Amino acid sequence: MTGRIDLALPESQYHQHPALSSTQARKLLESPARYRWDRDHPQAGKQTFDVGTAVHTKVLGVGAGTVEYPDEHVTASGAVSTKAATVAWAEEQRAAGFTPIAPAQAARVNGMAEAVLAHPTARALLEQSGHSEASVFATDTDTGTPMRARFDRLNDDVAIDLKTTAKTASVDGFMRTVAAYGYDVQQEFYLHALEQAGEPRRPFRFIVVESEAPHLVAVHELDVEYQQMGAAKVHRALELYATCTATNTWPGYDPTVQLVSPPTWAVYEHEDEYGPLHGIEF
Repeated sequence: MTGRIDLALPESQYHQHPALSSTQARKLLESPARYRWDRDHPQAGKQTFDVGTAVHTKVLGVGAGTVEYPDEHVTASGAVSTKAATVAWAEEQRAAGFTPIAPAQAARVNGMAEAVLAHPTARALLEQSGHSEASVFATDTDTGTPMRARFDRLNDDVAIDLKTTAKTASVDGFMRTVAAYGYDVQQEFYLHALEQAGEPRRPFRFIVVESEAPHLVAVHELDVEYQQMGAAKVHRALELYATCTATNTWPGYDPTVQLVSPPTWAVYEHEDEYGPLHGIEF
């Protein structure tokens, strides 16, 4: 097992590191071609992520400070301008280590952060002994794949990830979000990297806060089925990375004609509306 944990690495330097991240692993599972394209064509920071970044900073007490867009970059309705000058200003702020947010978003950021810190379970987790923004670097012993992970909070006996959501933080809502964004992959990738760095695995908790008032908060853990699903996907992603790197081949989708079937929920909805499917020949 080889690896290290860096407790003081700036976020910008972490993202510049060439090791595979959990986000990139999820891209690999979509298709190696998509991963390779995104890796070779890095995108500028997105305004949609800025509120979440600002909330992380306020809750965790570390990370990029915030700066409000000046009046010349805000429209009469309070929205951020889409002009090239505004985009350039925002990129300058990010390059300087700041997170730009619209004046109207500042109150939302404060409300979300206060809601998290007022939640008894979330606050208790965040107050335990540990470190915020802990970067882990390791090499997977089975495939030789270099890995990196950045924990929002790495406590002595629990790992924490803070999520903001425009949807619902309820159990049902977060269950769907996990499936949509591959958070089962993220959890396993982080814990596997931690283990490969010589540290013991530990329970993983998601603190989720809604972006809309009243900014409801919930704390979730993934059940054993989600954990098993995440482990299988991470294993596949690490093998894919090793194979594609060794052959310098980054395939896209299957080039043959693919048969598309309706998902189970669509069949049920159809049968409720139109009756059972019949053996019609086409």
